[in-house]
Amino acid sequence: MALAPSATGTVIVVGSANLDLVATTERHPLPGETLTGTEYSEYPGGKGLNQAVASSRSGSPTSFICALGADDAGRFLHTVATNDGIDLSAARVSETTPTGRALIVVDEHGENTIIVIPGSNAECPPARNIDSSDVVLAQLEVPISTVIESFTAARAVGARTILNPAPATTLDSSLLALCDIVVPNEHEVELLGGVAALQRLGVEIVIVTRGSQGIDVHQGEETTSLPSFTVEPVDTTGAGDAFCGTLAASLATGCELNEACQRALAAGALATTKHGAVPSLPFRVDVEALISSAS
Repeated sequence: MALAPSATGTVIVVGSANLDLVATTERHPLPGETLTGTEYSEYPGGKGLNQAVASSRSGSPTSFICALGADDAGRFLHTVATNDGIDLSAARVSETTPTGRALIVVDEHGENTIIVIPGSNAECPPARNIDSSDVVLAQLEVPISTVIESFTAARAVGARTILNPAPATTLDSSLLALCDIVVPNEHEVELLGGVAALQRLGVEIVIVTRGSQGIDVHQGEETTSLPSFTVEPVDTTGAGDAFCGTLAASLATGCELNEACQRALAAGALATTKHGAVPSLPFRVDVEALISSAS
């Protein structure tokens, strides 16, 4: 599973920032059913913010391109990001559109369902000031045109691009052809036509995440399966974002692909052991400790 490490660069995350409204209950309600919850919390979230925090906590300089509302939620999320050392100098503030929200229900097994209200995320600007050593990471909670423009700019200078195609949807080949690495889950990869279809478009590496079953890394004709780390999960919210942010950070700081994937798997596992998205994202020392304990 060879991938030459790049010179140390910055992770530039282009994505969403939401205020997560989280209800915990024994099980998910059926259509038309009302359940009494056991707990309610509000957390910083959004796939972009989650991945930016995961990247920063993994030790990489991180810039976050996003759009926040000029409201209490936006100011709160701005503070969360800057407190984690994330550069928000290219973020946009909307005076007319409120900050995004996510409504999350978590059952007693830690499984979640999520409804996202995009809000100001629909105004997210593209990444512009990109160096060849940078890694540009994006998801699909901001306009597709923003992701395409960001990846086009990255390709123009030779920077590496990573797409986490979530929330799941079908995508035009014009975007996929700009991706060096695509990180879908099992459902998302099928919507994209399968691994072979992505490879035909020029995607160098496809990493299919399988939750507690680990990952399958497809590079050329080679497929490598890596197991997850064993933990006791309480909330799976943010696990995929921990994986993606840590993967990008590891590559940006010079790790080869195998080591980057191991670090990402450890981060994803640790993220399931705490409630909330951003609060659950582990620091580099915790990731390294889990890897050491499992070896």
